Order: sequence, then C-alpha cells, then structure tokens
Amino acid sequence: MDAVLGTVERIWRYPVKSTGGEAVEESAVDPRGLVGDRLYAVRDAEGKFGSGKSTRRFRRMPGLLQLRSRYPGGAVTALPELLDPDGAPVPDPTAFLRHHLRRTDVELSRESDISHFDQLPLSLLATATLDWIRGALPEVPTDERRFRPNLLVRTPPGTPPFVEDTWLGRTARIGESLQIRFERASERCVMTNEAQPGLPHSPAVLRTIATAHDLRLDALATVVRPGRVRAGDPVRLADA
Repeated sequence: MDAVLGTVERIWRYPVKSTGGEAVEESAVDPRGLVGDRLYAVRDAEGKFGSGKSTRRFRRMPGLLQLRSRYPGGAVTALPELLDPDGAPVPDPTAFLRHHLRRTDVELSRESDISHFDQLPLSLLATATLDWIRGALPEVPTDERRFRPNLLVRTPPGTPPFVEDTWLGRTARIGESLQIRFERASERCVMTNEAQPGLPHSPAVLRTIATAHDLRLDALATVVRPGRVRAGDPVRLADA
C-alpha cells in the first residue's frame, strides 16, 4: 500500500498574482498547475509583473497583498474580481490598481507568452511545518496565507516540521488520478513578512525561517498526470 503523507486540508488559488487568493473546495489541475492560478497579473509599462520582490521579470509593488482576487462563482472562464482591502469587489480593476498603487502605468494583464509564475506549478505546505512556525512566533498572527501554498496538507500527529524535505524527488498521487513530483523547496523572501488582512507586518517571520531552515519552506511540484484535487483527498507516495 502506498504511504500516506496526509490529506488535503485547503486548496488555494490566486487568480491575480501577488494578491490574496481564494480557498476552493476542488480544482482541475493541468501541467500548468491549478487551472486559473495566477492567470492574471499586474503589469507595468516595462512589461514587468507585480510581485513581492524585484527581479529581471518582476517588480516589487507594495500593497498588492492588501487586495484579494477571486473568480465570480468559481468560473475560471470569467475575468477575476479584484477585492479592495475591505473585501468589496472593485468595478474597474485597472483604475483601482492605479489609484491603490499610486502608479499610472499598471494594468491587469492575462498571461500570454510569458508565464506569470516565478516558481513551479504547485506549492504544498505541511501543517506540521505551519504549526512549528506558529509555535516559534506565538506573538505573530500566522496562517498559511503568509506562504501562499496551493495545497495545505494535514499531516499526521507527531510529524516533524519541514517534513516536506523528505518528499523531494518523490512522486505522489492525490485523490483518484492526479499525480505530481516533488522537485524542490521555495526560497522565501520578504513577502512572508508583509501585512495582509488579518496578518500584520512582521520581519520575524522571514528571520525565523532563515535561522531554522535556510529560507526554505514548502515543497514545489510539477504535474506528472493531470487530474482533480478536492479537499479531503489523501496524498500518497506513488513510489513507496
């Protein structure tokens, strides 16, 4: 019998890159990842995408995490809604973004030939790791939204923190048909510290990860066989 790593506790999709996302009960998964995940981004006049950091492809745009995005009625075929810091939908996302970010050169852009991803298609985080961080920082409100996983995996009692390291290089089945391969961990940046609704700014988050685990947190995966993922699905090693 395949070894069970845990069960899918929550599924997170982020329609607009670097904004807060939406928790969904299930999602189709294709080689790109959760269908509709980070399909849109905030793009500036130089073609860089809004992010929590500045790189060759990305532009740091403080304030994006104060917003959320969702697909109306869960329909990925529709343009996502952008929600203001109070959780209300905005009628004109681009106009709102220009006012909110105080930039006149930004617009909401759908992915075309340049990927919006700066990581691999899927990010999985174990509750054992999340619980350890909460214990290490009892004074800092923390939940998985700081780390933006696609799948929060409920691991068995007694599972050590950073168990995701033991998954790397392995293949896993999720639910009935989805198959993924764990490739590497994310190297975290200042985005973990940033404020978002219900989570205050705290530089202690990144410092703690740096000291305890060399800035690495989660398991990034590629999609071996597309399928569907549902809350409650078991996550099993397929190569045990």
